[in-house]
Amino acid sequence: MLPKLDAKAAQQCLQKYSQGGVLSQEEMQLAVRYSLQYFAALHPGRAVEIRIPWVGAVQALPGVNHRRGTPPNVVEMDGNTWLQLVLTGKYRPAAIACSGVQADIFAYFPLPDILASVSEEER
Repeated sequence: MLPKLDAKAAQQCLQKYSQGGVLSQEEMQLAVRYSLQYFAALHPGRAVEIRIPWVGAVQALPGVNHRRGTPPNVVEMDGNTWLQLVLTGKYRPAAIACSGVQADIFAYFPLPDILASVSEEER
């Protein structure tokens, strides 16, 4: 079970990052964890594991379920690359490690609704 995160604080961090702000380590972790959970909620399943080392990982997308050992479909990147992908859909291929036939997740980005929810709460 994933920990409950402060959605409002996470969305504020995402908003700050999207406007070019520099996030502290704690803010980066919160923004990444929240956006990982958001992505997994939008695209439920266990076919692909998305890993952000030292911050978090989720399994998402429909397909062959992974249960034990090393997942057959893995996407791994750092937190900055993940947030850029989430917010803009842009990424440097060299910054992302992918393995497995279902590891091509890039068509699912950007996630524009993740910032729309921030705007709604600020009204």
